[in-house]
Amino acid sequence: MRLSSGLLVASVAAGLLSVAAALLAMPAASLQFGLAMLLALLGHVLASRGGRRVRWAVAAGIGLLAVVAAMRLFWYQEQVVETGWLTYGQAAAKTALLARWREMIDRERLAVLGLALGVLGLAAGVLALPTRGRRRGVATAVLALLLFAWFGLSLAREFGRYPLLDLLGTVWPALLAALVAMGALALSGWRADRRWLLPVGLVLLSLGAVNAYADLTAAWSGWWVMARPADGAFLEMGVAVSMASPDFPQLSQAVEAAIALAGVELVAVGALRSSHEADPS
Repeated sequence: MRLSSGLLVASVAAGLLSVAAALLAMPAASLQFGLAMLLALLGHVLASRGGRRVRWAVAAGIGLLAVVAAMRLFWYQEQVVETGWLTYGQAAAKTALLARWREMIDRERLAVLGLALGVLGLAAGVLALPTRGRRRGVATAVLALLLFAWFGLSLAREFGRYPLLDLLGTVWPALLAALVAMGALALSGWRADRRWLLPVGLVLLSLGAVNAYADLTAAWSGWWVMARPADGAFLEMGVAVSMASPDFPQLSQAVEAAIALAGVELVAVGALRSSHEADPS
């Protein structure tokens, strides 16, 4: 029990350091502490005596998220800083830019696929919890429906701007992660622990998945406009183009880190508590 509690404290401390590093514009340190937080949380779940119903599903979800964090850290460390474009060879420069941009989008899509699988693991842990027939489950169902309605309206606006099949072919992992997290949120009220850590964590997890969708959509839409300018628009190389969607709130790196890490932490701890409360032995 001491080991489990110590790992939980270490996980919380590493999460706070990750958010602080993001706030201080130290992305490498933020990724390192985020990875440490997930590994410590994984150790806490595996070392916990309770939570027999959910332990392995939750551990699998956290493990996949840790792999994603390690991938992001590796990609960040291998980045090559480019000082600028040459004054000649604009066509070749544009081709190289688009190729590099597309490579980054493909990497991000792979990372978001890992996020979706991790969310599936956590959702499986939620579904493994027994239902208790609590009326407050209706509250989480209504909240999930409201969140889904807002997300759906935003999706409809995005689909009207860009080719539907091309967009879905890129962002479907993020879309899957968001829908699974919202589905788990809808069912969490009937399975929640007394302190409601599980539903709160799933709200944050849903918001993190929506933010991942918004980031991936913004990256793809910028690439698409650069590669295929609409209405004969002309884009000059070296001019930054921001394609962030106005339908999604733009969050700072520190807030993004806080939402993502706190969501995973609360879901894991809440699932273990709920399982222990349902089966004290």
